[in-house]
Amino acid sequence: MDDLETVRVRKDGSRVEVSLSISPIKDATGVVVGASKIARDITERKRAEEALREADRRKDRFLALLAHELRGPLAPLSNTLEILKRAADTELVRQSGATMERQLHQMTRLIDDLLDTGRISQGKLDLRRKQVELASVIHQAVEAYRPAIESARQEIVVTLPHRPAYLDADSMRLAQVFGNLLSNASKYSDPGSRIALTAEQQGGDVVVSVKDTGIGIPSGMLETIFDMFTQVDQSLERTRGGLGIGLTLVRQLVELHGGSVQAFSEGLGRGSEFVVRLPVLSAAPKSQPREAVTSTGSPTSGHRILVVDDNRDAAGSLAMLLQMTGNETHIAYDGVEAVHAAETFKPDVVLLDIGLPKLNGYDTCRRIREQPWGKDMMLIALTGWGQEADRQRSRDAGFDGHLVKPVDYAALMKLLAESRQKPAE
Repeated sequence: MDDLETVRVRKDGSRVEVSLSISPIKDATGVVVGASKIARDITERKRAEEALREADRRKDRFLALLAHELRGPLAPLSNTLEILKRAADTELVRQSGATMERQLHQMTRLIDDLLDTGRISQGKLDLRRKQVELASVIHQAVEAYRPAIESARQEIVVTLPHRPAYLDADSMRLAQVFGNLLSNASKYSDPGSRIALTAEQQGGDVVVSVKDTGIGIPSGMLETIFDMFTQVDQSLERTRGGLGIGLTLVRQLVELHGGSVQAFSEGLGRGSEFVVRLPVLSAAPKSQPREAVTSTGSPTSGHRILVVDDNRDAAGSLAMLLQMTGNETHIAYDGVEAVHAAETFKPDVVLLDIGLPKLNGYDTCRRIREQPWGKDMMLIALTGWGQEADRQRSRDAGFDGHLVKPVDYAALMKLLAESRQKPAE
């Protein structure tokens, strides 16, 4: 029979972890006449296993903290970028802004990939599945990475199926898959090279290929290329960056969608191809209801907005950006100051950091909500903490929204528009 693990108590009262193995004893005719029991002390093994689990928990906490700390400098950079876009229309500003935007996108993507890989390994990443059309997902990925590809003086050619192909999928995560493959193709290819993205339906699957003419993959690495931290270019002077987690995340996300991904290459210097296979919906797609479009004038301007952040550069640049788009702003740098400012300034919207001195963002939100003047304010958490547990904690504290630094300006504008439409209670 299988080993049984249990706990025994010695005469001195100490506890010992034990593995028990019980086997039948048979006579010459095969009749069971007894049993043998072997007890093994596995205390040290169990301690070692718990130590490994604790190390894994500490690693997850470290990664979350690392992401939080890295997002801090990104916030003022992102805000300043938006200011540059609006401040002047000179060629120098446009070029500088494009460079900043590419680097900002790359750094944010690395942080997100790092966290997503950890979430998947812990079984904590949930897909938000719905009916999606493959072409729209590919378009989303291509448009996100086209600026970086074109800045590398590379050509991208996209070929889509003749007929629409519908998937039961998380469109954001699939766009992340194709985006990572496009990013890899560009990163490991020379200027002037060609990247081809081809999608076609084969029976009950769609097959998406991303093919490049770059450095290629040694034959011995084709089986391990999707393993964590694997790098094709491992030389000390390598100029092609990355953490070696992008392809790991690609495989994990594709498998969560019930698909598969394979790598092909004829060797170093011969380019590479990554082929993603995903199941299509067998039933006819349901028609999606059209959302009613109403005219709201200027829903993202004319607000009174309180910005709360102990990072003065982040607070100042965000306030400046909001002023440029027609809003009145006030700044507070800690939780206690934020409560007083909310009472006197009477903002429509409060953009509130979580990690604040004197009073954290959750408690600040609760204190504002306790006051009659704070019940109808729109409170939005703006923080470096972005895991689902953090979002749930924000909801529990009374926040109306949760944005992760660096702020997605379009998402912020959407929330401001919603605040204009929020009915008074």
